[in-house]
Amino acid sequence: MRKIKKVLIANRGVPAVRIMNTCRDKRIKTVAIYSTPDRLSYHVFLADEAVHIGEGPPQESYLNMEKIIKAALERGCDAIHPGWGFLAENPDFAEMVESAGLIWVGPPAEVIRLMGDKIRAKKIAQRANIPTIPALLKVNTVEDILKWMEEEEIEFPIMIKAAAGGGGKGMVRVDRKEALPLSLEKAKSEAKKAFGDDTVFVEKYIQGGRHIEVQICGDKYGKIVHLYERECTIQRRNQKILEEAPSPSINDDLRQEICFTAIRFMREIGYSSVGTVEFLFDPKTKKFYFLEVNTRLQVEHGITELATGLDIVGLMFDIAEGKRLPFSQEDIVPNRHAIEVRINAEDPKNFNPSFGTITRLEIPQGPGIRVSSGVYEGAEVPPYYDSLIMLVMSAGADRNEAIRVMDRALSRGLRVEGIKTTAPLLLSIIRHPEFIKGNFSTRFIEEHYEELLSMFKEKTPDDEVLKIAQYIAEISALGPQSWM
Repeated sequence: MRKIKKVLIANRGVPAVRIMNTCRDKRIKTVAIYSTPDRLSYHVFLADEAVHIGEGPPQESYLNMEKIIKAALERGCDAIHPGWGFLAENPDFAEMVESAGLIWVGPPAEVIRLMGDKIRAKKIAQRANIPTIPALLKVNTVEDILKWMEEEEIEFPIMIKAAAGGGGKGMVRVDRKEALPLSLEKAKSEAKKAFGDDTVFVEKYIQGGRHIEVQICGDKYGKIVHLYERECTIQRRNQKILEEAPSPSINDDLRQEICFTAIRFMREIGYSSVGTVEFLFDPKTKKFYFLEVNTRLQVEHGITELATGLDIVGLMFDIAEGKRLPFSQEDIVPNRHAIEVRINAEDPKNFNPSFGTITRLEIPQGPGIRVSSGVYEGAEVPPYYDSLIMLVMSAGADRNEAIRVMDRALSRGLRVEGIKTTAPLLLSIIRHPEFIKGNFSTRFIEEHYEELLSMFKEKTPDDEVLKIAQYIAEISALGPQSWM
């Protein structure tokens, strides 16, 4: 067993800050890396040491593997934690870290490589008798797709997906035959641009499908447990925007089945560290299908931590050090409902990125609220990276209470000025009667778009100024008051 005394965090913003908080608890020293536009970032201030890694574009900084490993060795680190995004699911990087004599805080490189290929992952699931969505795994031409649809009796819509994909990139939904040629080209070129690989496959599109994922945790001695499931159905542009645990879509029998199916799959591939198995649930047939494995820490791990009381990042470090899991499946009893929303620096009306300086920032507080922030008041939001600036989580004894706490957090507690954020949209979603009833699918935002927009409460700094002016006018008109 090797002790981790100092770790380099190969990330920025929210994930870097999240990992540093656990490191502080575990008395692990942290080294941050930063690009030129990030030199005054929150994660840089929070770390024990910081290393300048390159210019703004990720290729020159956060994706520069050689530079990152060199920095870790020069600063005397024992380990590298990749967070999520950037190099978190890059098997070459994981191998390079270990070849340099450092500990990789994550699953084995060969497992990352295996699961990074969505087609191979599907084949393994089929071998392990885990249901997968009807798919055509070898696609060259439009004719291939049409022939498959005819043979398997599959109707439109269908989904074209990048084999090396993730994060909603390289995914195109096709609703009619005429759109096929263009959609296939689009998916291929998106895949090439995002992943350097234009291999795609085609799947039947499940109408009204819901995204349910199971959090898994396994040590290096073959012990694997699940930390129950999360519902990640509410998405924009195939990217999650709101998650909750437990899922309101399934009952306890399905919950047991889906969680143990996830364990079975992870055993099959020899998984260790923390990871997530994603499923698509069809509420009409009550069937669930294997989608993919995320071989990293998930953005939404915090709601599982709120529901179970465990520190998932802490477990990653323990497993990387070679420790055994200190609990068994029976010990894990979630007793909270938790919801997370992603506050992105985007215009909530059209999701266009919003850059600039945060001129005012108030962070929600009070019972049942947890905030994972990557910014501070006065911080710059640069245009080069993911637009996530903060995760706001709420917890309650049941779903209604968690929704009420989130309402307080977003409507009363959160103020961000200087840039636009997705907060008004998120508040509209949690106040929407269909969301409160638990009636939603991955197309919820598209289907209720106009209605959600109409629920926005536009509050500007001018409103505050008018309020103060009215107050002053009242005092001057009425003269001194008894309470003054």
